[in-house]
Amino acid sequence: MSQAAELTTDQTLSSPEVKKSTPLRGFWRKFRKQRLALVSGVFIVLLLGVAAIGPAIAPYTIDQPDYANVLQGPSLEHLAGTDTYGRDIFSRIIGGARISLFVGLLSVFLGAVVGTFLGLISGFYGKWLDSIIMRICDVLFAFPGILLAIGIIAILGPGLENVIIAVAIFNIPSFARIVRSSAISIKSTVYVEATKSIGAVNARIIWKHIFPGTVSSIIVYITMRIGTAILTAASLSFLGLGAQPPSPEWGAMLSNGRDYLNTAPHVTIFPGLAIFITVLAFNLLGDGLRDALDPKIKE
Repeated sequence: MSQAAELTTDQTLSSPEVKKSTPLRGFWRKFRKQRLALVSGVFIVLLLGVAAIGPAIAPYTIDQPDYANVLQGPSLEHLAGTDTYGRDIFSRIIGGARISLFVGLLSVFLGAVVGTFLGLISGFYGKWLDSIIMRICDVLFAFPGILLAIGIIAILGPGLENVIIAVAIFNIPSFARIVRSSAISIKSTVYVEATKSIGAVNARIIWKHIFPGTVSSIIVYITMRIGTAILTAASLSFLGLGAQPPSPEWGAMLSNGRDYLNTAPHVTIFPGLAIFITVLAFNLLGDGLRDALDPKIKE
């Protein structure tokens, strides 16, 4: 090797960019190129902040009626107008953000925990255990998500807590399938086979070696399923099976305003926009995370 080539190699190895390169930095370099995902992430962070301190920044009390201002259109005093009881719709949307996000996040988290566990043991052990778990998932997949949720609500009864359970249950098979697929491919790798050969117990192999390889897929799918969970919860509340009046949950607000679409469309337009923008933001963020975490996509 020539002296110039040696100097070039030494400079490359000693450059700050190479020394400081980490998986997190690599992820950030790829993610920040996803402009829509980046904007969506900022919006979701702001929305979570609004949900956390909603009552403190709402211009009006969310449940206080004002019969002198019933069904007023948007104005400087009421940015999104008022509903059938004169309540400020903008304030109720802010208050409902906490409920809708709580339902979406908790239901997807519960579904992810159970589905991940089932997917890991199904993919690792295989054989009859895999067959039983996958056939149960097939039965759940046979029903459209909203119909399965309605069936569960019919058994458990209406209410926000039962909506969380219903949405979590129909999320389980999706996570189980995704994690199972990753677990099957990871368990045949050389380092997992080497771990088995030295006598490591199955539980350690699953949680120390296979599970970390599925985390990126789980994170992406969680992000994308939150939007679906919010939409499903809103649909159940719209049908009267979820949050009950006077809850400011967005689906319940849509249900309350459906009789006034011709005379006061703002009662349904603004809660509908809140659902639409939030679901879109989570889906765009999920797409960006998928591209940033995929090792096959180069920077």
